[in-house]
Amino acid sequence: MELFMQMFPGIGTFFAVEPAIAIARIVLIVFGFILAVLGFKRTLEPLIMVPMGLGMIAVNCGTMFLTSGTVGNLLLDPLVSDAAAIVDTMQINFLQPIYNLTFSNGLIACLVFMGIGARSEISFLLAKPWSSMIIAIFAEMGTFVALVAGVLAFGLTPEQAAAMASIGGADGPMVLFASLMMAPELFVPISIIAYLYLSLTYGGYPYIIKALVPKKYRGIDMYVDVPEVSQKSKFTFIVITCAVLCLLLPVAAPLILSFFIGMAVKEAKINKYTELLEEGLSYFGTFFLGLILGVLCEASTILNPTVIIILIIGILALAVSAIGGLLGGWIVYIFHRAAHKYFNPTIGIAGVSCVPTTAKLAQHAAQEENPFAVILPVAMGANISGVITSAIAAGIFVTTIQLV
Repeated sequence: MELFMQMFPGIGTFFAVEPAIAIARIVLIVFGFILAVLGFKRTLEPLIMVPMGLGMIAVNCGTMFLTSGTVGNLLLDPLVSDAAAIVDTMQINFLQPIYNLTFSNGLIACLVFMGIGARSEISFLLAKPWSSMIIAIFAEMGTFVALVAGVLAFGLTPEQAAAMASIGGADGPMVLFASLMMAPELFVPISIIAYLYLSLTYGGYPYIIKALVPKKYRGIDMYVDVPEVSQKSKFTFIVITCAVLCLLLPVAAPLILSFFIGMAVKEAKINKYTELLEEGLSYFGTFFLGLILGVLCEASTILNPTVIIILIIGILALAVSAIGGLLGGWIVYIFHRAAHKYFNPTIGIAGVSCVPTTAKLAQHAAQEENPFAVILPVAMGANISGVITSAIAAGIFVTTIQLV
């Protein structure tokens, strides 16, 4: 048996760890396979799920006996913190440099945000600015409800509750940033669960839309001409908004700058930079984000009792945010009807800032009832507003909770 364990340490380590860890590893290997397949089939987001699934499989299969007599792997050690130990580990674990130099300091989130900004069209927001912002504000409801629930129902510290509640913004990079700033000890499980949940919005949100928006309202056509705004006006709006938000919320300046600089280079027609952000750095960030999240899914991490609380708070936050966004959609609908205009309340789901997933979900829900309904431009405006609102909420949380 000892010879077998030495020859096949990946298999042998299943017998050298506690049964609960061994079972969890097997479950995670199967789960990683499922995520990879669902990503391949486009049921879930392939850009995240394929590398995440493979990383999850590799870290739980590739466990070995280390020279210290412990069980580990040569992929990544997220718990190493001493400066000298980090340098030593970087020379052994092949993903350690990516993790310590881009992941644990929030750089990877900023790279993804730059790509989101470069793909965003500010004209969608300017088409219906007040409607977009009202919906986005209501779509943050889940974040605040989850914060209160985390403190009162689960006895978490305000920092821990706020970091978990940030999942309600449905903005992956923002969750990474918020958890690093407020609860770094929970950074790994919060990040993993956040991205798993964000992919599941594909499956859950359509049911919430159908439950809260009757069929005859889902098919309302919202075709609007995107306003012809000059490049100069859009660029000026971007620069001023970036300056104001950084001035008010300096703690969130890295992500605010990343998002708006992506939009700025696009509107300034700096094509080489736009291509770099859209096709280069953005995909670099997204690929390694998914891969490292998968590698972080070790059995010992998932078996942490805190994970159950994160699961509950995360699903509560996302569900309430969806309800809040649709409530905002109904409020905007009422104001439009009072002015004898039309508005599709389904657009409210796009206030949850999972760009562009929730905007596409709104469009798909409308087209199911009316093949000629076009609501995507207005939904994208709410989507972009949701990104800005989630950044503001994260900045407020970090700033105010530190003062408590």
